[in-house]
Amino acid sequence: MATPSVSFEFFPPKSLEGSFRLWDCVNTLAPLDPTFVSVTYGAGGTTRQLTHEAVSTIHRTSGLNVAAHLTCVDATRAETLEIAQNYAEAGVREIVALRGDAPKGQAKFTAHADGFASSVELIEALAETGQFTIRVGAYPEKHPEAADQAADIAFLKRKIDAGARSAITQFFFEADTFFRFRDACAKAGITAPIIPGILPIENWNGTQKFAAQCGTHIPQVIRDAFANATRDGTTDLLATALATELCDDLVRGGVEHLHFYTLNRPELTRDVCHALGVTPKARLQNVA
Repeated sequence: MATPSVSFEFFPPKSLEGSFRLWDCVNTLAPLDPTFVSVTYGAGGTTRQLTHEAVSTIHRTSGLNVAAHLTCVDATRAETLEIAQNYAEAGVREIVALRGDAPKGQAKFTAHADGFASSVELIEALAETGQFTIRVGAYPEKHPEAADQAADIAFLKRKIDAGARSAITQFFFEADTFFRFRDACAKAGITAPIIPGILPIENWNGTQKFAAQCGTHIPQVIRDAFANATRDGTTDLLATALATELCDDLVRGGVEHLHFYTLNRPELTRDVCHALGVTPKARLQNVA
């Protein structure tokens, strides 16, 4: 079985403690030679400046290929494209283009009067610059706002046709969920790579809440297993085993690249990668 390539998602720190946690995460996972790492926006664009600072610093100090999240929320077209241009000037050439979640207190996304109305419009504008490799989000289970999964897939095709080079999925817990989605995308004429997003379960209660928000199904067998593991104090062992099994099934099914949502907690992701044969590589950086 071939060893997959990997990538990792981080989120920007909001405190000094968070800064130390982020850099520990970067330093722990960088030796695994990720194809890229991404840095998220907070809901409603609340971490826009923090994201820019984290992206620029990781790019400058680590030598990693950094993909910056960019959303349509609460900004004009000119402001959003200025952020993208600042990334380009800093040497960042990858963007994960997303519509973004509604700001806190708002029930649903509402476009800025002078802003991008959808991720498709954002992708088209970024593609016109010719400066970026653009990645987008995808949903192997129906997005909560979508009429059905067919609508999700049709919108994903619009994003790819607008200029996106690949898609990263929301997390899921069964390999067949991804395989069914991949087959449906291929049937719809989508030829761009679709990268499965993997969430090692670092916090069981938090994962259940997150899954409910984004429409991710948690199989009953996993719920039962975590009930037992919580009682026995073995949740990390269970989380590592489940994520490793899921990734192994995906790789055996032809997946060549895995994207991990680290939540800035690197240990579980590192252990899963090691189990898959993704091991540290010597890296040279900042050599004068």
